[in-house]
Amino acid sequence: MAATTSNPKDRNLLAVIGDEDSVTGLLLAGIGHVDQNQKKNFLIVDAKTQTSVIESAFQDFTERKDVAILLINQHIAEKIRPTVDRYQAAFPALLEIPSKEHPYGEFTALVLKRIATVREGKGSGTMG
Repeated sequence: MAATTSNPKDRNLLAVIGDEDSVTGLLLAGIGHVDQNQKKNFLIVDAKTQTSVIESAFQDFTERKDVAILLINQHIAEKIRPTVDRYQAAFPALLEIPSKEHPYGEFTALVLKRIATVREGKGSGTMG
């Protein structure tokens, strides 16, 4: 098994969980990667994708030592919100992004929720 800590310099990939348009755009921008074990750094989610598949990809991407940033469409993050809200690690950084069909809902964004909690004095002032 890999060491529990990894050098941030070894984290050189973006991973994405998103709708077809979002993932395709990012793949065209060059983020696509398939390793020697045929593991991809992306998951295309459609209306038929089961929540368990999304959660499994989220767990896989957040446990990988080569992923620096995980992008997830906000409307997809809502499907696994408890899992997303429990995620506390600094790496990979988790960013919720809008999609063409679903505008960004700023009040549901994880980072903004955490900032609001700290501002209200309910948090410890740290994000992890």
